[in-house]
Amino acid sequence: MTHDHPAAPDRGVSRPFGRLITAMVTPFAADGSLDLDGAVRLAAHLVDEQGNDALVLNGTTGESPTTTDAEKEALIRAVAETVGDRARILAGVGTNDTRHTIELAVSAEKAGAHGLLVVTPYYNKPPQSGLLRHFTAVADATGLPVMLYDIPHRAGTEIATETLVRLAEHGRIVAVKDAKGDLTATSWVTSRSDLAFYSGEDALTLPALAVGSVGVVGTSTHFTGVGTKQLIEAYEAGDHATALALHRRLLPLYTGIFRTQGVILVKAGLAAKGLPAGPVRPPLVDATTDEIAQLRADCAAAGVDLP
Repeated sequence: MTHDHPAAPDRGVSRPFGRLITAMVTPFAADGSLDLDGAVRLAAHLVDEQGNDALVLNGTTGESPTTTDAEKEALIRAVAETVGDRARILAGVGTNDTRHTIELAVSAEKAGAHGLLVVTPYYNKPPQSGLLRHFTAVADATGLPVMLYDIPHRAGTEIATETLVRLAEHGRIVAVKDAKGDLTATSWVTSRSDLAFYSGEDALTLPALAVGSVGVVGTSTHFTGVGTKQLIEAYEAGDHATALALHRRLLPLYTGIFRTQGVILVKAGLAAKGLPAGPVRPPLVDATTDEIAQLRADCAAAGVDLP
């Protein structure tokens, strides 16, 4: 990795999707079918009660590996019609097949999405030249702004710093969901491009802000949205002591939501609060009694009420 290029000039902070984004779970009915009414109610709760500026639909947290293309389109359409006037709707369209990803991107645009979340192609481990072609082809396929999703521990491949800087030259590639956990790499990209970085790890939101990120795409933010937005706004206002205090208070839930696969505990917590969630689809399994008890303890430690 080389870093001998001049830093990009400071052109001001861009937040194309706001500050607080939640990767929303997909509610299912008791029989495992898609619960569109529940999805609409959950989306409204996340926007109106938890303060989200945007929602990601059909991400991994939305159980995208187990939902059909038709279900994905129906979900985007229903949620966009309900909260699209007051929040940005980002559609997860990434797969490990460029053609299929383009099909999902075109479908999402027609269904009313405001942007696309495109994960690194997983399992087949393309070289960086393949990533450039993949992301560029998807960005060329619609008129929507694109958030890249860099998560090497799931995808098996990172988006290298040089690749991110080159992709930033595309007019519609505007943001990154950064789950690499490498703040040095984040620092290099934010210093050399205009890409808006969003922490892809709830617990790294505060340190990510310190190296140039603008917000978070969260999972625990189904429950910590208000406090997390206060954290971001406090940091931006220069009140770093308040931001740090909020980070420390919310840390038990930022990390605790991932004691098992995050969707499992989010759905258990939503069910406890009487909000739409339903079961998870196999191969995931619903939370155990012990896991729910631990979630309650983590919520209490973070000052979040879970009945």
